[in-house]
Amino acid sequence: LQAHTEPVLSVAFSPDGELLASGSEDRTVKLWDVATGKCIRTLNGHTRTVLSVAFSLDGKLLASGSYDSTIKLWDVGTGRCIRTLEGHTSQVESVTFSPDGRLLASGSADGTIRLWDMETGECIRTLNGDIYWVFSIAFSPDGRLLASGSHDSTIKLWDVGTGRCIRTLKAHTDSVESVTFSPDGRLLASGSHDS
Repeated sequence: LQAHTEPVLSVAFSPDGELLASGSEDRTVKLWDVATGKCIRTLNGHTRTVLSVAFSLDGKLLASGSYDSTIKLWDVGTGRCIRTLEGHTSQVESVTFSPDGRLLASGSADGTIRLWDMETGECIRTLNGDIYWVFSIAFSPDGRLLASGSHDSTIKLWDVGTGRCIRTLKAHTDSVESVTFSPDGRLLASGSHDS
C-alpha cells in the first residue's frame, strides 16, 4: 500500500476487517480498502506527525494521536474531523478505545494518560503518578484495567474506575514501547527497547 510521502508509524484494522487506517510522518491519516488495496480517503488536520490510530468498536469512529499534542476524532463514513481533544502538553503516543466504546484513552510524552468521555469529548480523568513518557496503552478485554508502557522501563496497571495505579511491573531495562492484553485478559505482553 503506497500513498504516504513519509514513514508510516501506526496502522489499525477496522473491526469488520474491511478498512485499514495508517498514520504517518506526512501528517495525514489514510483509509485503505483492504480488498482492493486502494487508498479511499486521506484525512488532513494534524499539523505534525501522526503517531497512533485506533478504530472504535463499531467502526464508525477513528481516533488519531499526534506530535501536535492533540487527538482527533474522525467520522469514518465521511472523513470529517468531528472533534479535536486538547489537554496533553506533549505528543500523544498512543490512543485506544475502551471495549464498550464509551471511553478513549490517550498516552503522552507529558507523562499522563487521559480518559475521554466519547459522548461529551470531555477529559473525565487524568492518570499520573511517577510515570515518564507513556509510549503505549491498552485496555483489558473487560475494560476494567488499563496497561501503560513507559520510558522509565516499567509497565503500570491502572484501575479505570478509580484512576488508581494498582500495580507496577518491573522487568525491562529500557523503554517499554508496546503493551497488549491476550483476548481472555489473563496475560499481558510487552515489547521494549531492551530487545
